[in-house]
Amino acid sequence: MKGLFHIFMVVFATLCLNPMGGVAQTETDTEADTIKSYLIDEVIVTGTRTLKKIIDIPYSVQRIDNVDYKFDRKVSVGDVLSSVPGLFLQSRYGNHDVRISIRGFGSRSNSGIRGVRILLDGIPESEPDGQTRIEAIDFNSVGSIEIVKGNSSSLYTNAPGGVINFINDNKFIKSFFTSFNEGGSFDLRVNGFKTGIRTENYGFLTTYSYHHAKGYRAHSEDYWHILNTVLETAPTEYSKFFVYGYFVDGLIRLPGSLTREQFDKDPFQVNERDAGRDAKRITTKGRVGLRYNGFFDDDRMHEIDITGYGTMKYFERTAGNYRIISRNGIGASTRYTYRGSLFGQANEFSVGSDLLYQSGPIEEYDNIAGKKGDLLQGLANEAISNVGFYFQNSFTLVSQKLNLLLTGRYDKVVFNSRDQLLEVRNALRRFEEFTPKAALNYKLTPTIAAYTSYGISFDSPAGNELDNYGTSSKPFQLLNPDLHPQKSNNFELGVKGTITDLESVIINSFYFEATFFNMLINDEIVPFEEFGRVFFRNSGKTNRRGLELGADVEIAQGLRFKGSYTYSDFKYDQYIARVINNSGATIDSDFSGNIVPSVPKHNLSLALSYAHQFVERLTGFLKGQYLNVSGMYTDDQNSEKSGGYQIVNTTIGLDLVFDHVNVLVSGGINNIFDRRYVAFININSTQKEFYEAGEPRHYFASLRLGYVFE
Repeated sequence: MKGLFHIFMVVFATLCLNPMGGVAQTETDTEADTIKSYLIDEVIVTGTRTLKKIIDIPYSVQRIDNVDYKFDRKVSVGDVLSSVPGLFLQSRYGNHDVRISIRGFGSRSNSGIRGVRILLDGIPESEPDGQTRIEAIDFNSVGSIEIVKGNSSSLYTNAPGGVINFINDNKFIKSFFTSFNEGGSFDLRVNGFKTGIRTENYGFLTTYSYHHAKGYRAHSEDYWHILNTVLETAPTEYSKFFVYGYFVDGLIRLPGSLTREQFDKDPFQVNERDAGRDAKRITTKGRVGLRYNGFFDDDRMHEIDITGYGTMKYFERTAGNYRIISRNGIGASTRYTYRGSLFGQANEFSVGSDLLYQSGPIEEYDNIAGKKGDLLQGLANEAISNVGFYFQNSFTLVSQKLNLLLTGRYDKVVFNSRDQLLEVRNALRRFEEFTPKAALNYKLTPTIAAYTSYGISFDSPAGNELDNYGTSSKPFQLLNPDLHPQKSNNFELGVKGTITDLESVIINSFYFEATFFNMLINDEIVPFEEFGRVFFRNSGKTNRRGLELGADVEIAQGLRFKGSYTYSDFKYDQYIARVINNSGATIDSDFSGNIVPSVPKHNLSLALSYAHQFVERLTGFLKGQYLNVSGMYTDDQNSEKSGGYQIVNTTIGLDLVFDHVNVLVSGGINNIFDRRYVAFININSTQKEFYEAGEPRHYFASLRLGYVFE
């Protein structure tokens, strides 16, 4: 690592001595790549279920391209999305066990992602009940990421917080082959390849990654094999056909959460109970999807989009018992769009549907030090289905100025669990709702817009959230009869835009966004523990108010500043909870007026980067990032609070392009000052095991070798 430090100092000194150098003009990093993220009047996204420019969408929307993080570490989703305002990431052990929350939605999940719809190439990674794990997301394969923040329940099921669409990098022009290798602290190793074949009629992308790390905590090692493929062809001039596929296989060991006393003594130790159980998760999953997109007419006024896919998932999870979950699923979505006029003004109307279904057995055995015992403790067959229908209409009220967007969705989510051992424990639960939304977008200038929206969201419980507990109204029923969906009324008001002057010596481009939001939530679903197991219940009423600020400034050619700040004021207005204390007594507690746990009041990210062209084909890169996150409450009672933390990261890189060959070398130091901090909070633990540590100081280095074919 001393050699890496020396390289860092040499590059830093060189960049400082040559501050007015230009930006490299290569196939992978052109001037257009450098500024395109600012020009939101030209960027088109698909995550809003329509092809529109960001400036014309009355939501808070961002798109990140892989050129924006090509020098960075790509292990965790936090490596890529930490600078998005309104988005808060709590990473436990890396990319495959992360809590993603937008405006507080998703913060309740102690495992997996909830309240935020996750898509891969537009196809749901989220299961029919909204639960999501992102093992299949490989940032070496991803070409762009679209983030839609705020209530999206009128377009997607179980999406009150928003939508994140990861899109594989199939927009390449020429055939290529790239080998990538990354290593770092705690025995981190990532190896793989990415290849694309482009012909006149076809495009084919394949990426394979192998990830292995020992982990920075005891008992936290993991490994993953990830394969992603995309095949694209154009049967006619007016249509496209895609085949998507992935396969994932891996294991992650879980070190568990710690009490404050344990954390203060050694934040990187393992919870001895989890070590004794050999707590881990083994995952094998795959998906194959087909998509057709086409137009009916030469004027492209009538468009149809049809997607179908099948999934296979296999999980083994060891905790108090040894649980095996096998699930097979099918899904389909359709959308028809008409682009025409109404009352002499431009109008776009869409109608669509989604179908998701999965089923399979859940087996529970004795857990004998991480080994599956012979005694079958439980066997149930679980089927989950989700049927949804939606519409949206974008109507121009004032040409080139004012647009009205109306959307609405009906969802029906059904859980059918059948106990194969005790017939009396069979259960069926249905949740259904219609969620409308109205939004206005007013363009102050061609590149600056103000927007506002009001809508209703609906979030049904996930399958694991419906696990029944001993003090429910029907304790012998298989599914919790007392848990209801959470619903909310959502209001937001914002402004976004770009000011661009490419001829200016200072401030070439300035992108900004500011959004105020207020949400009133009824029956918020929150976790609690009973006799060491996690269950879920409804709180009464929650009020969430917040402000999101973001800026992306090209100060001078090659010198770029990015900043984001999120203010969150989330409180329980009304919440009476029945709890069982450590002595076994049942008491009613009033949490009204308390702060919602696991959400920081202040979340700040600042980054300054500089790209410098040394010679015609060699570019250097240097970036520093500062993160500041305030402390968070650990439970609904607000009995404890984690400390805030400040993290400083740095990245350096060299990009060499010579004829058909590209060599990219990068490295960095994260958490330079080796701060000890709480990165993940295990909410509402009755044993006060709330805390999980973030990564200490760690290093990484990456080498990418690429060849572009003629």
